Amino acid sequence: MKRVLFVTVLLSILLPAADVMAADGQVEKLPAEKKESAIRQELKNHFKFYGFMRNYFAFDTRESVASIGDLFYYLPKDRDMNADGSQDLNQQTSFRFLSLTTRLGVDVSGYQVGRTKFGAKVETDFYAGVTGTTGTALLRLRQAYATIGWDGLSMGRNTEQTASVYLKLGQAWHPVAADQPHVTSLETGAPFNAFSRTPQVMMDASLGKHFILSAGALWQMQYTSTGPGNILTLDDYAGDVPSADYIKYSCIPEMYLGISCRNSGFLGRVGASVLSIKPRRTGVNSSGTEVKVSDRITTVNPYIYLQYTGKNFEVKAKTIYSQGGEHMNLMSGYGVTGMFADGHWEYAPMQASSTWASVSYGKKWQVMLMGGYIRNLGATEDFIQENGRTREEAFYFSKNGFKNLNSMWRILPTVAYNMGKFTLAMEYNMTAAQYGETRLSAFGPGQNVQMLESYSPRGLATDNLHWVYNHRIQMMVRFTF
Repeated sequence: MKRVLFVTVLLSILLPAADVMAADGQVEKLPAEKKESAIRQELKNHFKFYGFMRNYFAFDTRESVASIGDLFYYLPKDRDMNADGSQDLNQQTSFRFLSLTTRLGVDVSGYQVGRTKFGAKVETDFYAGVTGTTGTALLRLRQAYATIGWDGLSMGRNTEQTASVYLKLGQAWHPVAADQPHVTSLETGAPFNAFSRTPQVMMDASLGKHFILSAGALWQMQYTSTGPGNILTLDDYAGDVPSADYIKYSCIPEMYLGISCRNSGFLGRVGASVLSIKPRRTGVNSSGTEVKVSDRITTVNPYIYLQYTGKNFEVKAKTIYSQGGEHMNLMSGYGVTGMFADGHWEYAPMQASSTWASVSYGKKWQVMLMGGYIRNLGATEDFIQENGRTREEAFYFSKNGFKNLNSMWRILPTVAYNMGKFTLAMEYNMTAAQYGETRLSAFGPGQNVQMLESYSPRGLATDNLHWVYNHRIQMMVRFTF
């Protein structure tokens, strides 16, 4: 059914324009019957179509930060007490079910010129266009990239091992986000795991049987950094503004370097990305004149990933140290640390530790468990302060997080029944978030910081700490084709 559907669609597109078509790609006149046969053979040899219909049913016990019809889940919202303090208005149950994540894709392979191999992937779904309350699911781009590769490359005279090098050019998973936990939920472990697909040029070099060296440059499109939105002064601040302009005017792509090792079911990977952005293009100098400024902040996001795969058993774990990792849906950001007479500002990133581990056992009946923990580590320097507090206007944070979040954890068991192409899964998601108040007091040289009771180091929420919890029960129905 899958092949008939896709062949029918492609034939309707290709046949009117195909005066010529042959299995070897050479141009020649063919009767209509042979044209159709040649196109079918071309599709069979080089194109693999795939996709699924997926429907989610989700029940929550608390108002939460979530997107895409509330199916992409982040964390529970902080308390919102009414006037007399008797009720938490965010302690509210809710329910929804949607099938807007239905997906279609095609992998292209088998094309070769000399020793150079070519391939591609195009993947789309109906993810966009729906808010938490209304909308119509729209077709949007997930991945679209080409690959160029070379196999059997010599690694020197004294070894029989060979190398292979592949280039990926286009939109694909960010390498920090690519390894994901065992879950069936839409967010695939976010915000404990990074989540981003982004334009990139990535090289993977397999060096013998065990090692892969990866390096590349990445840009931003759907998942972007946040910032002040090119305000001239802090008084112009109107809220955090996610935008690709910060990397656009930086003129420097995000850079990635990583190495992987495989051996007998084990996989280990270490890597890091470096991002340098310009939060503002213009400012106001001490004379009140608008001028071009040299604002810039550079951050590093390293990670470690481990995996073991057996016959019916697999375990994974990852830890990420993030600096301003909001462009990967990590709980982080940055703030202003200094303002100068020439109009430029200086910045420091917030830091966070995000760790998760997951395990999966079984095939037909599959049992999975994921656990995650996030810790806010504060900024690398003190932010601009006013009256003993960090100025809200000087603090730019993840668009899906909160500036007063101290820590967070999640436990997520899943049971799935796989019957051929049909999967039915039940998942329980318990997420807890610890909120508080952030207070910073200015202090001078020689003062004992420990004596300042109101001092909270560099953006950390340390006062009036309290936990809030959400219990999500979610069922997924998926048919893969």
